[in-house]
Amino acid sequence: MNFDYSGRVRSLSAQLLAFMDRHVYPNERVFLQEIADNRAAGKTWTPTEVIERLKVEARAAGLWNLFLPNSPRAPEGLSNLEYAPLCEIMGRVPFAAEVFNCSAPDTGNMETLERYASEALKDRWLEPLLRGEIRSAFLMTEPEVASSDATNIACRIERDGDHYVINGRKWWSSGAGDPRCKIYIVMGRTDPDAPRHAQQSMVLVPAETPGVEVLRPLHVFGYDDAPHGHMEVLLKDVRVPVANMLLGEGRGFEIAQGRLGPGRIHHCMRSIGVAERALELMCQRLSARVAFGKPIATQGVWLERIAESRLMIEQARLLTLKAAWLMDTVGNKVARGEIAMIKVVAPNVALQVLDWAIQAHGAAGVSDDFPLAYAWASQRTLRLADGPDEVHRNAIAKFELGRQVPRPAEAAR
Repeated sequence: MNFDYSGRVRSLSAQLLAFMDRHVYPNERVFLQEIADNRAAGKTWTPTEVIERLKVEARAAGLWNLFLPNSPRAPEGLSNLEYAPLCEIMGRVPFAAEVFNCSAPDTGNMETLERYASEALKDRWLEPLLRGEIRSAFLMTEPEVASSDATNIACRIERDGDHYVINGRKWWSSGAGDPRCKIYIVMGRTDPDAPRHAQQSMVLVPAETPGVEVLRPLHVFGYDDAPHGHMEVLLKDVRVPVANMLLGEGRGFEIAQGRLGPGRIHHCMRSIGVAERALELMCQRLSARVAFGKPIATQGVWLERIAESRLMIEQARLLTLKAAWLMDTVGNKVARGEIAMIKVVAPNVALQVLDWAIQAHGAAGVSDDFPLAYAWASQRTLRLADGPDEVHRNAIAKFELGRQVPRPAEAAR
């Protein structure tokens, strides 16, 4: 395994760090104030001018679509291993990834379209997504079933001549609140009588199709994540052309597994960035505050926590890089064990470092004067998104049992 960064990656990292210093960090408060002003004016779900302005700067700087490997439509795309340090940098500020057209769920949706859509569908939907002209949403999770098991999905997709008719209710459809969201990737059941992993399919549904109704936004620990939003969406007798089916009927579970691998590791890369910034803020706060006659940073418990934070971050980063390297060299399927491991490890590491950083800031840590409370809410949610910890731990244990416990024939020898 070689995790050394290429000259191109080192150059892009330097560019990205400079861009963050010049454009992103100075606009954190501007972004929040614009969101607050829009909300006060009754325009909660309005895209922010600051991000749209920064997108122009990012694209001009060549910091655009860095996430998508092996695509002739995005030649600037990097391998998973190359993208890791850049994604980590973006993760330090919640809105930064969108500035570079590298934010979820668009990244996962663009990868899905690149891998599984027809050329006509790529022309219609992937190209404007790559240009940052529209946004997208992924409709998989449902309120009425345990969606951590994708085979439970109950939304129906039924063939009717040259169309599919879709009926179901989805929620936590991230991005569906944004008026720029023009296309949904919807997972539903096409054949309830097929084998368990061949019942599901994925189909593209334009957001303005009759029968699509965005019911409400869902808040995360009180945050509405405007203008992005996490929405509950009703699909009632929604009709789309048969050509909108991805890969073919019964391939939805396969597509989901292919889509969620890169999506999961991107989340983990950003989590490392979250943890790094939390540690940075913690050290600054502890060094600046005096309690009981000396800087808090010199007190034993905080020295222990600082050291432990660095140890955990470095371990999590190495596991992230290993998973990314395996995805690049042997494929997502073979790397699924490492992907599952880092999906458990990275958010939990970030949460622990954030918790200590919040404690170091005292009451200020739970306020919105610092980015820690919002980061904690996002990372806590990540322990559920793209599969809960329990599902990943279950998979990890099964992989390990398969490695360690001999099969009956082997045991007899």
